[in-house]
Amino acid sequence: MPPTPSSELILANLGTPAAPTPAAVRAFLAEFLGDPLVVEKPRWFWLPILHGIVLRVRPKKVAKAYAEIWSDAGSPLAAGTAALAHAVAAARPDLRVSHCYRYGSPNLAERLAASSAAHPGSDHPIRVVPLFPQRTASSSGTMEALTAELAKRHGLEGRLTVASLSPTAEGYVAALADSTRRALDEMDELGGDPHLLVSFHGIPQYVDDKEGSRYSQDCRATFDALLAALDLPPERATLAFQSRFGFDPWIGPATDDMLVELAESGRRRVVVATPGFLTAGLETIEELGIRGREDFMEAGGEAFALAPPPVETTPTGPRPHPRFVEALTALADG
Repeated sequence: MPPTPSSELILANLGTPAAPTPAAVRAFLAEFLGDPLVVEKPRWFWLPILHGIVLRVRPKKVAKAYAEIWSDAGSPLAAGTAALAHAVAAARPDLRVSHCYRYGSPNLAERLAASSAAHPGSDHPIRVVPLFPQRTASSSGTMEALTAELAKRHGLEGRLTVASLSPTAEGYVAALADSTRRALDEMDELGGDPHLLVSFHGIPQYVDDKEGSRYSQDCRATFDALLAALDLPPERATLAFQSRFGFDPWIGPATDDMLVELAESGRRRVVVATPGFLTAGLETIEELGIRGREDFMEAGGEAFALAPPPVETTPTGPRPHPRFVEALTALADG
């Protein structure tokens, strides 16, 4: 039996379909969009729409998009999350480090069962780290709720806790600034000052209002911290939100609209940074890297680049930024 760790860290990402197929995507979306913290609509209203329309129409389209970014290692999010856990474990060999997903497998319950089997009777602390620096019910909130539920169910109160990554954590912002600076410098060599578009995942406006604007304020805090680290004038950067879904008004401005507006207003070179996405995924590679690029270039843009996330995709596999790893390992002792 391995020695009992001083503490345990479980990195929790949103999740990914098990395969780029309509069936796998349908199963993932059913769990994800069926969570009442993700779609905050009355169950009697939303579930018939989800199962009668959404899960009949979207899986084929989403599966096709996933197929475009899938690799032998699986989805980029899965490969990146596993690489991040490995890097944190290497940096802190005194910790037991693993990863889980809120939706899909491995989930948090499976990780807790594995920990219990490996260390029966242990009372070492277990900290769950949601990989969502900007807080809202549909990301950090649902992970916090699940952690509290499992702690109560298994008698782990006080031992199983959540450790949150601040939207302005020093190592996190330093990692963002490093990759964004590299992208800006490379673009700058083409001539002219590139504009920085900082894109976060959007949420419905009514959700942000209900939460006291916590999410939009966290996004603004990260945006301001990134610009300060880059020493970039505010007029050279724009904050926007992507991935609108459904018919409710979402917080804005919308990233797809801003890409067109920037190009049409004469800002022909743009670098897009995505601080809310810590690994590469469908929202960065396909939504921005493919569709966003096309929208920008068709509107008159000349050069488009994506700044790498804190877990960068390289020819040899995902590479977590050392400063980001540092920010996560600090949470083990909090």
